[in-house]
Amino acid sequence: MIQKNNKFFHFFILTLLTLTQLACTKSTPPPPPIQHIIICWLKSPGNTDQRQQLIDQTKKLKAIPGIKAITVGQPLPSNRPIVDSSFDVGIVMAFANQEALEAYQKNPIHLKALKEILLPLTSKVLIYDFVGE
Repeated sequence: MIQKNNKFFHFFILTLLTLTQLACTKSTPPPPPIQHIIICWLKSPGNTDQRQQLIDQTKKLKAIPGIKAITVGQPLPSNRPIVDSSFDVGIVMAFANQEALEAYQKNPIHLKALKEILLPLTSKVLIYDFVGE
């Protein structure tokens, strides 16, 4: 009987030590996501069919590994002088890290979308990349 209690006591102490070590271990937080913003102007400004083609093609990019989220849509008209709503499609992508963004840029799905949809339909594209918090 004493031996069983002794085994339980050792198990209890080992469990406490393990939990204490886990609680004291500092985990490295994941790197902040990379935000990739694309602003597109169509060669035929306001063309609803072309705008929808860009939106639909962008949604297909979710299949690319490393993309955490994609938001795509048309501009919200504004009378505020500081707001530029002259573009046709805005895209915001969140990537897990810079390596994921770099891999996306070489991904065949992305390259195909560039060649077949984005470049033929747009007259101007601006891209902004920044580290999110």
